[in-house]
Amino acid sequence: MRGMRLTTLLCLMAFVIPAFAMAADSAGTISGDYLETRSAEVYAGPCVSNSEVNLVGDQAILSWRINHGSWEGVPVDGLGVIAIVKANATIGDPYGNPYPAKAVVIVDERATAEQRRVLERFAQSKGGQLLDHIVSVGAAPIHFEEREHGSVVLAGGDIVRIETRSMTDKDHLCGNEELCYLPLTKLTHSMPVFTLVSQFTGQGLDVKWRIADKSSAFFGTFTY
Repeated sequence: MRGMRLTTLLCLMAFVIPAFAMAADSAGTISGDYLETRSAEVYAGPCVSNSEVNLVGDQAILSWRINHGSWEGVPVDGLGVIAIVKANATIGDPYGNPYPAKAVVIVDERATAEQRRVLERFAQSKGGQLLDHIVSVGAAPIHFEEREHGSVVLAGGDIVRIETRSMTDKDHLCGNEELCYLPLTKLTHSMPVFTLVSQFTGQGLDVKWRIADKSSAFFGTFTY
């Protein structure tokens, strides 16, 4: 019963606490798609979510595919950027402190030098404190494909690989699931999706991971 009260409070606080990134949106007009994975379940029952706090949830991947628009006056149509984060605690836990966090950023290799700098600053502005300490920035081919609604494949070179699918009735294991975290950036629309695989094999964060078969992702759209 105590665990259920804790999870309910955590989830209610998640809805009233603003998203991590609340930077001013005056730097450009830009829109596109967003995919995020976490190492903790974002849609789960109390027994699962309580058991993960302070044990997992300190890893995340945030990715933006820009369909149209410019940032800081620089056109970035069709380009992507990915931020891989290792935090100090479970991200989104109102009783914990995930900072300082470390991040690795991948910018689209098709971008010019100026566009790469802009993509990095765009990700920083939308990732907030999670991206205050970027340890490295690299360029790689970024593939972002929505095959069906919520079913997305993302690749960032050979160091990031994500596959998701829409949630189904079979994902309601206990029948008491609820949304326990919000996306880590401001979005116009979002929904939890199921992580088939989320993998980071790069350097710079002192950890690599492969997460599979968890209700631990968000897919959404943004307009700034």
